[in-house]
Amino acid sequence: MMKLIEDRLDEAYTVHRLYDPAAFPTIEAAAGSIRAVATGGATGLSNEWIGKLPALGVIAINGVGTDKVDLAFARSRNIDVTTTPGVLTDDVADTGVALMLAVLRHVVKGDNFVREGRWGKEPFPLGNSPKGKRVGVLGLGQIGKAFARRAEAFGMSVRYWNRSTITDTNWKSCASPLELAEDSDVLAVCIAANGATQNIVNADVLKALGPQGVIVNVARGSVIDEDALLAALNEGTIAAAGLDVFVNEPNIRQEFFTAPNTVLMPHQGSATVETRIAMGEMVLANIAAHFAGEKPPTTVN
Repeated sequence: MMKLIEDRLDEAYTVHRLYDPAAFPTIEAAAGSIRAVATGGATGLSNEWIGKLPALGVIAINGVGTDKVDLAFARSRNIDVTTTPGVLTDDVADTGVALMLAVLRHVVKGDNFVREGRWGKEPFPLGNSPKGKRVGVLGLGQIGKAFARRAEAFGMSVRYWNRSTITDTNWKSCASPLELAEDSDVLAVCIAANGATQNIVNADVLKALGPQGVIVNVARGSVIDEDALLAALNEGTIAAAGLDVFVNEPNIRQEFFTAPNTVLMPHQGSATVETRIAMGEMVLANIAAHFAGEKPPTTVN
């Protein structure tokens, strides 16, 4: 979290930082009195650690991903799990659109082309306009809807697939992820990560997207079968990918470094000063509510 948020934690509480190996002995000694955990969506808190903290009452996630916390196990121990909904929606959607445009218009490739002094000495490939393209949104939650609205502003037509029924939109609904991919030029992956959505984008979905298709992922790395994705990129099964998230990040597979027609980002979806401050404020509010004996306002379990 941002320093100003961490400073406020230090002002209000005794804080032990689990990511610091030097803190382990102190944490072990204080385990019986630790009542709150602040963590990231991609880091979470393991059941093993939950079991070591008998006084724990709240796990405050700085993000919206809950795939790294066992929500049912936490609830069985009367632990509230909170997230920071809403405040990061626009920035994540913006990142998805930025990745889509970077892929379609060869932004990163063009930057390298100029820096390497090749401009004027050899041809540069034409890009593709988003206008008139079909964008399929996999997962029409807050982020998916925000991405779709932005895509419409670029003249794209929207279709979607969602695990539950959506009634507040006129966008075209597809019956399955496979049908969505078949009916899309760009597949925007915005779906929540959990056991049911792991590898939901598989080899069949990528094949359905087709050799002119582009995939953008601002969800979690686990929702795409990375073996299938790398094969699809290298074999031309799909045209390109813009990726902000990966399995085992930041230690991602080195094959991505050489995969053709890819734009890679280090999980920066919500990474703006404004949003990170707002997220941190929400983490602080949830922890403060717990210590005040109140229900944290954005409890998800």
